[in-house]
This record gives sequence, C-alpha cells and structure tokens, in this order.
Amino acid sequence: MRLSRAFLPTLKETPAEAQIASHRLMLRAGLVRQTSAGIYAWLPAGLRVLRKVEQIVREEQDRAGAQEILMPTIQPAELWRESGRYDDYGKEMLRIRDRHEREMLFGPTNEEMVTDIFKQFAKSYRDLPRNLYHIQWKFRDEVRPRFGVMRGREFLMKDAYSFDLDQAGAQHSYRQMFLAYLRTFQRMGLTAVPMRADTGPIGGNLSHEFIILAETGESAVFYDAAYEETDWAGSTVAYDDVAGLKSFFERVTATYAATDEMHDPAAWAAVPEARRREGRGIEVGHVFYFGTKYSAAMGLAVAGPDGALVTPEMGSYGIGVSRLVGALIEANHDEAGIKWPDAVAPWSAAILNLRPGDAATDALSEALYARLGEDAVYDDRPARAGEKFADADLMGFPWQAIIGPRGAAAGRIELKRRASGERAEVSLEDAVARIRGS
Repeated sequence: MRLSRAFLPTLKETPAEAQIASHRLMLRAGLVRQTSAGIYAWLPAGLRVLRKVEQIVREEQDRAGAQEILMPTIQPAELWRESGRYDDYGKEMLRIRDRHEREMLFGPTNEEMVTDIFKQFAKSYRDLPRNLYHIQWKFRDEVRPRFGVMRGREFLMKDAYSFDLDQAGAQHSYRQMFLAYLRTFQRMGLTAVPMRADTGPIGGNLSHEFIILAETGESAVFYDAAYEETDWAGSTVAYDDVAGLKSFFERVTATYAATDEMHDPAAWAAVPEARRREGRGIEVGHVFYFGTKYSAAMGLAVAGPDGALVTPEMGSYGIGVSRLVGALIEANHDEAGIKWPDAVAPWSAAILNLRPGDAATDALSEALYARLGEDAVYDDRPARAGEKFADADLMGFPWQAIIGPRGAAAGRIELKRRASGERAEVSLEDAVARIRGS
C-alpha cells in the first residue's frame, strides 16, 4: 500500500468524545469513524486488524473441533418466546416489525436460533456431540455506549454452542473451549486470565470470563503470575484427551485468579507475594455451561442408546472480535501511538522514504516494497521526516524501515522495532528476513 494513495485518514488532534486510549488512537490512526452513537464504520487499516483477529479466532475454533456456520442477524420473536427470554431481555434488544407485522429482532445473541437449527437435524445420540460457531454482527441497544468499540451498540462476535448427550460430555466441551480460548488470546500477543464469573442473563452454573490487564479495565483483578509464564499454544494437551483435558482444567482453575467481585483475601494471602499480580482488567471472552436451559425449553430431544428421549446438555462460548481490537490497543500503546503485536498488525512494516525524488532512496525503498508486497505500507508522500515518523508511531506498525540518502548510498536500511524502540542498520536482505521472521 502506497501511503500517497491510501485511505488512512489520520488526525493530529484527539476528538473530544474519546475518553480512553483505544478510542483516541483508533480515531487518530484512521481505523474507524463513528456513524452514530455506539456504531462505527471500519476503515481499511482497522478492517485489516479486525480480519486478522477474526482469522485467529476461526483457526483456533476449527482446531478445537468446532464447525463454522453463519446465522442471520435478524431473528423471529417466536424463537425467543419459546425460550422465555423475549420479554425478559429488556430494552437492549432492538425489536422490529416487518411489512407483514411479524415481530422480529436484531440478534443480541444466538442460543435460541442455534437450538432451533440443531433441533431440525439431531434425532439420535449418534448426532452428538457437536459444536457450532459463527462470527457475526450483533446489536445491543446500550443506554450509554462509550469507549468506542469497547462498549458499542453494534459489534462483531464469535459465538459457539455445544450440544452433548450428558453432563460429562458437556463439561468436556466446555474444557475444550477453555483451552482454545487460552491459545487464541496468546496467539494475539495477549495474556488472558480465566476467572470464575457470574452467569448473568444467559443463565447456567459454570462460567469463566477471560480478562486482560489494562488501566481502563472495568474490574479490579488479582491473579498468580503462573498465567503469564505458561505456553498455552505449545501445550501438548489434546482436545480429545478427556482425562488429560480434565486434569489440565483443574490445574489451571486451581491457580488463583479473581475479579474484585469474587476476590478471596484469605486465598490471595496464600499466594507467594512475589507471584501476586493485580490491576484492572478488560473482559475479552466468556464461556458458559448451562445444561438443558434452552434445549428443554425449546423441545430439543434425541433418542438415547436405549431408545428413551434425552434432552441434550448445552454450553455457549463468546469472544468479542471487534472489542478485541480495542483491547489490544489498551494493552499495547504508548504516548506516541499504537504498538501492534505482529500477529494482528494491519501491515508488518512501514517503509519511510525520507527523501522522495532522490534516486538512491527511491530505488532502495521501491526494492524493499517489492520484496515485502502487501505486507508493507510505503510512505512515499512528499512530507517532512518528522511527520512520517509520527504517523508510523501512531499507526503502530511493528517495524519501521527508515531509508535516507546517506544510508541508501551505502545500501543500508535503518530498522526500528516499534515495541522496544531498538534500532539497527541492515542490508536489504536482512531487513526482509527480520520483518518476515517476526
């Protein structure tokens, strides 16, 4: 992407309505623009980040054995009346009528719809277990939407739903998603700590929320440093190993972690002081086991091994995909701008040509751009060097390849690592290798 042709509308001033770092930086770096209260248009750079986050989520769901579907945003009200939630959900639900006066709604979640879809398929215990997920836009009419995409009215969410024959199977599905979530967030460069949670309006009796540290977090959090030291992605625990996964889950959940609502000072005191971590946290995912709450209400039953009807046990598992973009910025920024982790950066590198029109700098800049292709932004604008540096820091590219007349004459590129500020003069080949190897 040549910056002279890109649609990256950066702002020098911070919009007055932006209260937290992620909201300020998403607006200033040209990632989103607000179209109405709590609703945002995603611009090219923001959309690239959103798609990368979405793809990591998708890959880890697939790896755990979940199968992707796509359910509509508009749902019939009668499904929610079957479950008993239509009147109970509150004003957050956007209720509408079509031209035939049929009551519809813009889905805030999908337990009812997925249960109805699965009911039309499942007839026997042989049709279980299954885990179905989709990545779809949701709408909840928040009274006071704020903090940009962190608490908007329209948001992109991954929600998965498991169906099992019995409680033991449902708990195994829950543990599969629990591990998948730890791996998902770690791949994005985040330390997400699972904390036992209230089940809220969805209901159920086993629930964990996954929380990352950030100064602007909604809750105070307390946890053991072990969560920062574990390589979840490299763990040898297999998703189909029932006993191994149970042991893993029990070991992880026995390690102290709690929000202020669940905090136990006595248990906290038993954690060695050097291992205590505390701060504020942002929820980025939530998992629920709720048994037969929806399957029983909506008449989902299958023939068991003995021919008797069995009501499947269910769970649901959500990740706020668009919310994660804001959370990533909250966890990775400084006064100059964003510091994208490599896995989710819109582009891996910014090539800063400090003297457009100079034959040597143009040639070396074009050569690097040709090698990196669509994974780089080429700042070919006739702008001052200071402006280019400021924009590169603001937009948070993991690497900055700085090319000026003196270095270009010697075939050298100054590489700056955005996260650490480390700099090195390297050859074209070394620059390509470092950027692609990150």
